Amino acid sequence: MEFQSQYIAKTPDSQGFINYTEDENTVWKTLFERQMQTMPGHACDEHIRGIELLRMDEHRIPQLPDINDSLYKTSGWQIYPVKALIAPDEFFKLLANRHFPAATFIRTLEELDYVKEPDIFHELFGHCPMLTYKPFGDFAQAYAQLVLTIDKKEWPLLQRMFWFTVEFGLIKTPQGLRAYGGGILSSIEETVYSVKSLVPQRRVFDPISVFRTPYRIDMKQTVYYIINSYSDLDTLVNSKISVLLKKAHELGEFEPTFPFEKNNPNIHIFCC
Repeated sequence: MEFQSQYIAKTPDSQGFINYTEDENTVWKTLFERQMQTMPGHACDEHIRGIELLRMDEHRIPQLPDINDSLYKTSGWQIYPVKALIAPDEFFKLLANRHFPAATFIRTLEELDYVKEPDIFHELFGHCPMLTYKPFGDFAQAYAQLVLTIDKKEWPLLQRMFWFTVEFGLIKTPQGLRAYGGGILSSIEETVYSVKSLVPQRRVFDPISVFRTPYRIDMKQTVYYIINSYSDLDTLVNSKISVLLKKAHELGEFEPTFPFEKNNPNIHIFCC
């Protein structure tokens, strides 16, 4: 069944600005203030620094022209407004050209803690700060360019890599474990849970293992992968991906570490 959004995207004016309501700016303020309180000791330094570089604050939803001005100066990236979830083809083509797609709506107060689809807070607060860090931005572009060269039958596995790095990645730092994934850093519960909880599994980053790991999108993650440094991501895009994928297929899928229900669209299982 095709996903139906309950949100209506905001249309920018001719200058790229959006007229958000007072209620929508209040949602941003609530999300921003409480998320900023969780950053120390949980978010990587690159993300925290990125928020400063993009000059985000709690007062209002940032306007895309303002974000784009700062973002382009730091790393050459731009935010590209989209109406809602887009097809993988369009998604990776945008990334390959250093354009990060962002839906222009913001969640309601009723979905403050969890929203089923990425909104403007997830995209701007969760992802954009990391794009100011050029090594990470270079990886995101290079990985998208790589995906576009590979047979689409492999894309479900390649999307897993994006999930366990760009969305839900952890990194080992001299100060301890930190989150760099946007899915973590835009979630009030997952930010602390991913780094401190004794419940989830935390595995050393290994591309073949990542390709073999199913995931579920409607609950806190049960598995995270930890990179030692961002050079691990560079190594990945310079690897023979076809060889890694072949090995993953030969070894087969890991057993899900989450409750499994057949035909649940929130569960991403790939039959090897």
